[in-house]
Amino acid sequence: MHFKSLLATLCLLLPFASVAAESSYTADTDYRVIAPAMRVDAAPGKVQVLELFWYGCPHCNHLEPAIQSWLKRKPANVEFVRVPAVFNRTQPDGKPHPWFIHAKAFYAAEALGVGEKIHAPFFDAIHEQNRSLRTEEELAAFFAEHGVAPKEFKDAFNSFTVEAKAANAIEITKQSGISGVPALIVNGKYQVLGKRATSYDDFLAITDYLIARERPAR
Repeated sequence: MHFKSLLATLCLLLPFASVAAESSYTADTDYRVIAPAMRVDAAPGKVQVLELFWYGCPHCNHLEPAIQSWLKRKPANVEFVRVPAVFNRTQPDGKPHPWFIHAKAFYAAEALGVGEKIHAPFFDAIHEQNRSLRTEEELAAFFAEHGVAPKEFKDAFNSFTVEAKAANAIEITKQSGISGVPALIVNGKYQVLGKRATSYDDFLAITDYLIARERPAR
C-alpha cells in the first residue's frame, strides 16, 4: 500500500492555524494539475469532486468523517463522486487483489441500493473490528449483517456489470496519475495535495478553492 507523506501528516489533525490564504495556493504544493485532464461526466453547470479511496486504507478511514461534514456544506453546484481506487487487479500469486475485491464490493453495494448504508460500516468493520473482508464469503456475511441476503450479494458481486465497473475503476485510477489514497480530484483537472495542510479542514479548503476556480469555466 502506498501513502503520501501529506496524508500521514493530515491524520495527526494538528490544532494549528489553517493553511495559507487562498491567494497563495500554488500548483505542486497545494494541488497538482492533471495533464491531460480526466474525462468528467458531470451535468452542465456542475463541478465534479472525485474521491479515490480504498476501504483498507487507514487514511481514507480517518478522512471520511471530514468528508461527511463537508458534504453537508458543499456548494449546490458540486457533484461528489466516489470511485474505489484499484492499482492492481491481481496479486503476484494470481489471486484477486484486495483493491479489486473491495471495488467489486463497493459496486455490488451500489447495485443493491445499499451503497450509502454500508459505506461507513465497511470502514468500521476493517479499522475498528479488525475484519479483513477480503473474500467473497467474508463480504457476504458482512452484507448479511446489513440486510442483504448472501445469494443476493453474490449474484451482484459476480455480475458482469459489477465486474465491468471495477475494471473501469482501474482505468480511472491510472488516468488520475495518483500514487496513493485518499485522493480528491476537482473537475478532472486538479488533485488536492495540500503539502502545507495541517488538518483535514485545510485539505478541504483547498478543494473549495479549486471548485471556485472551476465555476467560471463551466
